[in-house]
Amino acid sequence: MAGREDGRDWAYRVDPYGFERPEDFDYASYEAFFSRYLVVLTRRAIKWSKLLKGKNNIQKSLKVKRYIRKGIPNEHRALVWMIVSGAQTNMEQNPGYYHRLLEGEKNAKLLEAIKTDMNRTFPDNVKFRKTADPCLQHALYNVLVAYGHHNKAVGYCQGMNFIAGYLILITKNEEESFWLLDALIGRILPDYYSPAMLGLKTDQEVLGELVKMKVPAVAELMERHGVMWTLVVSRWFICLFIDILPVETVLRIWDCLFYEGSKIIFRVALTLIKQNQAFILEATNFPDICDKFKQITKGTFVTECHSFMQKIFTDPGSLSMATINKLRETCREKLLSQG
Repeated sequence: MAGREDGRDWAYRVDPYGFERPEDFDYASYEAFFSRYLVVLTRRAIKWSKLLKGKNNIQKSLKVKRYIRKGIPNEHRALVWMIVSGAQTNMEQNPGYYHRLLEGEKNAKLLEAIKTDMNRTFPDNVKFRKTADPCLQHALYNVLVAYGHHNKAVGYCQGMNFIAGYLILITKNEEESFWLLDALIGRILPDYYSPAMLGLKTDQEVLGELVKMKVPAVAELMERHGVMWTLVVSRWFICLFIDILPVETVLRIWDCLFYEGSKIIFRVALTLIKQNQAFILEATNFPDICDKFKQITKGTFVTECHSFMQKIFTDPGSLSMATINKLRETCREKLLSQG
C-alpha cells in the first residue's frame, strides 16, 4: 500500500458516492473487506435481476424481505426504495405535483433557512461542491424547498438536508427524492422533524427503555452518571446514521428502513451498544461515556456492512412493533407531562 501513497489517484481518494476518504482512512483493511464483499454483491445482483426480471414492480413478501435484508444492489436501490416505501404510488397518483410546488408561491423565511444550510451539507462530497458539474446543491435546494411547502407543519429542519442529499445521490432524480423524503418524514419516522420534535424525543427515550431491558449494565451506567440518551444518540436518529456510520452501511440500513420501518433504527442502535458493552462499561465519568459512544460507530465491525446487518437481526433478540408502540405511548405521555 505504501508505494501507492503519493500516486494514489483522485478516484481512489473519493468513494463511489463522491465522499472524500479521510486522511487516516485504513485502505488496507477496507480493501480486504471489499474484495470479500464484492463476491456477495455479485451474487445478490444476479438474484435481484432474476427477481425483478426487468419489471418495475415487486410485491411485498417474505422472500423480498429476506432479499432486502441481504442488501439491494445499487443499480436497483432507487427503484426498490420507491416501491416498498409507497413513494412510487404517491408519485404516480400526483403527477406534476412536485413541479407545481417549485413553481408556486414561496415562504421567504423557509428559503433563507435552506440556503443557509447548503454549504454545510456534505462539504466532504465532491458532487455537492459549487465547482461540480452538475452541482447537486441545486437539486438538494429544490427538493427541500418543495418539501417545506408540501409539509408546512415541518417546513425545514436541520438534518433533513443530509437525508435529502443521500436520496439524491442514490436516485439521481429530484422528484423521486422528494417522494422518498415524504415517505420517511411523513410515515416512517413519526414526528421526528416537527418543531417540537416530540417523536424524536420519544424514540430516544424508547431506546433508553430497550437498553434497560436488553443491556441493563449500560442503562445503569448512564443513570449513575446522569447521561441523558439524547446527548449520545440524537444524531443517530436525526440523521439516520449519516456521517455516523460508513456510507455503505448506512445504505444497507436504509434498505431495511424503507421496507420494515422505524424499528430498524432501534435494532441498529441496540446492536452498537450490545456489541460494545464491555468497552462502554470502561467509562468512569460523563465525558468518558460520551466519548465511548463516538468510538463505537467506527472500526471494522461497522465497516463490514454485510456481517453488521446480519447482527442487527440477531443481537437485539426479538423486537416487535407492538413492543415499540407500547413504549412510545408511555414515553410520549411522560414527556408531555413534563411539559
